[in-house]
Amino acid sequence: MTEHTSDTFAAATPSPGTYTLDPEQTTVRANVKAMFGLFTVHGTFRLTGGQVSITADPAGSSARATIDATSFASGNATRDADVVSRGLLDAQGFPEITFLGQGVRPDGANWVLPGTVTAHGTPAPTEVSVTRAAAEPDGSVRFLATARLDRTSFGVTRKKGMVGRTVNLVIETVGRPA
Repeated sequence: MTEHTSDTFAAATPSPGTYTLDPEQTTVRANVKAMFGLFTVHGTFRLTGGQVSITADPAGSSARATIDATSFASGNATRDADVVSRGLLDAQGFPEITFLGQGVRPDGANWVLPGTVTAHGTPAPTEVSVTRAAAEPDGSVRFLATARLDRTSFGVTRKKGMVGRTVNLVIETVGRPA
């Protein structure tokens, strides 16, 4: 485990500022076990917007992001319709999945951003692990982050066994100076 001091944490952090997330350069991948854990379903969602604010003191940094719940795509139209239906995400009634986070803290070689995900109309505490936040030559920042969500925390409880309880997310995005 790498130990962070305030100096090494600051050196690994991109320049303070506000960065607007670029939906065109964002991939939100989701995977969940299915059929009683026999295989994993992989899918993607589309980011509709977001912003990251990096402060000199990482504890003051924050992020917000919005995902289009109706955009789930796995390459199987029947499955995709089932995921966004009232039986699971109810994307027609709850078209957005949002994340609001505040206060980055070091965790080994990574950073953790605690916050709240609201899905299916229900907020739940979530920690996002930021494994990469790298400044690019054009002034943008490339982020790689992961999160584990318990779908039952959002009231999505149908299809037990057919759809696993834990959803893993991997978010790759680029933030441009605002």
